Amino acid sequence: MAKGAPAILTIAGSDSSGGAGIQADLKTFAALGCYGASAITALTAQNTIGVQAVHGTPPDVVSQQINSVLSDIDVRGMKTGMLFDSYVIHAVASTLKEHFSNNGVIPLVCDPVSVSTSGHTLLHPDAIDTMMDEMFPLASLITPNKFEAELLLRRRGFPSAINTVQDMITAAQNLSTLGSNAVLLKGGHINIFREEISGVVSPDIEVNRDFIFDQNVEILLAHNSANATNELVVDVLFIKSEGKAVLYPRPRLVSSSTHGTGCTLSAALACALGRDIALAEATAQATSYTHFGIETAYPIGQGFGPLNHLHSITKSLNLPYDAARRTNRNPFPLTYSLIRNTSAKWTKYVQHEFVTQLGKGTLERSSFLHFIKQDYHYLKYYARAHALLAAKSDDFAPMLAATHIVLHIARESSMHTSYCAQWGITKEELESTPESTTTTAYGAFLLDTGLQGDTMRLVMVLAACLLGYGEVGLWLKSEAKKPDSWVVWEGNPYLKWMEDYSGKDYQNAVKVGLETIESRAVADPPSASRYAEWLAVWERCTDLEKSFWDMAMNLS
Repeated sequence: MAKGAPAILTIAGSDSSGGAGIQADLKTFAALGCYGASAITALTAQNTIGVQAVHGTPPDVVSQQINSVLSDIDVRGMKTGMLFDSYVIHAVASTLKEHFSNNGVIPLVCDPVSVSTSGHTLLHPDAIDTMMDEMFPLASLITPNKFEAELLLRRRGFPSAINTVQDMITAAQNLSTLGSNAVLLKGGHINIFREEISGVVSPDIEVNRDFIFDQNVEILLAHNSANATNELVVDVLFIKSEGKAVLYPRPRLVSSSTHGTGCTLSAALACALGRDIALAEATAQATSYTHFGIETAYPIGQGFGPLNHLHSITKSLNLPYDAARRTNRNPFPLTYSLIRNTSAKWTKYVQHEFVTQLGKGTLERSSFLHFIKQDYHYLKYYARAHALLAAKSDDFAPMLAATHIVLHIARESSMHTSYCAQWGITKEELESTPESTTTTAYGAFLLDTGLQGDTMRLVMVLAACLLGYGEVGLWLKSEAKKPDSWVVWEGNPYLKWMEDYSGKDYQNAVKVGLETIESRAVADPPSASRYAEWLAVWERCTDLEKSFWDMAMNLS
């Protein structure tokens, strides 16, 4: 078996409609670069509307299927789905226990399929007990949904109602006493709101933020109303050996393409564990894969259709940014990735002392005047860089767009001159003021990047400045709206500056900038190395923007 394609075994039922069971598992394995093998526990006649018939596989045949695979193929991960009845469960558990004893333990994800989405019990009570007694001790991870978790807890005398995040954490901790190494309690049937997440964070509870915007992404929130919803889906992972819970929140999707969600998630988990990925990161990858499978699905059938298991086929498995993940709900994956990967520097830039003093209205007049004088010189570099972008473009549309920006900057320079005049700075003084070395360094970086080969690197430089000022403006505005805010809005001597960068005109430019870099990335998706170049450019620009604030504060 190729090192990059570990073999993964699914032990589950067959879904004739292809959306769940081993069909969903094998699609997931292939999409995630793994080789799939299967042992079928039951045949079903089903479609997107319902299940019409079920025929169980004889337990000895199930065992023979498992042994046939394990005796020949180097299986690196496994999952179980629907195990039909107590006889099949016992056969599976016995077979795996013997193999583990003789050949070493293989990571096993046990999806305890026992309760339907509508809440109906699918297994006889004695089969549920057999699963808990014999399968759970073999499992690296169990993945119950709300209804299954409540059923399992009741069978062992634990409090069973699960309605809040804290209920989920407690339930996952209690479920971990039933034998598995870890528990992933799925939250698709539980209504959770953003405010609940912050209320449960503690040293023993972590929050994965892949789908939750951190601070200083006001531009992404402002221009993406779909992600402003407060309703979330939260999965809770509890790792028994570490005594730690990890929450995986993400926006709730309204979709009918959810058939086989649990199968897909457990299959993706088996793939990640089969690659020796740590459990918390494996869960992050699997929940993300499943989420995008729902979000990018297209309707199939008359009822609850399947996920899009193939959404990841077009991307490199190790690429930190995936252009294919740009959706209506997540229109800015590249920008968010850039900000997250430079978050410490981005925060220092946005929340710089220059900005906070400006927001309070206490910034020294001399610092602000030095800043707007140097900003006048910087605008010339910014215009030249856009002219370079027009020259490097190979189509009239981007040429025209870049040219319009040059003309806009020229008009803005007139407004800048008028604004400076209000502070007692004449046009002659602006022109005669020497460039700061910081201004020259930033301008030289703009032009040097523009003269290099990759047009997208130049786009990245230009966007970093545009989006950064938009973020600063919106951050100050959002802070000003908070009770007892430290930001002084009315009466602030720098109010016009804050209004300009948080206002409609500038934010419309931000919206265009966001669309430009995102659409270009979709049209020409980067390799991992090319993305690293973009990230380095973005990070350098963030450093230079911070240096610009430093220059103003130090009058250098």
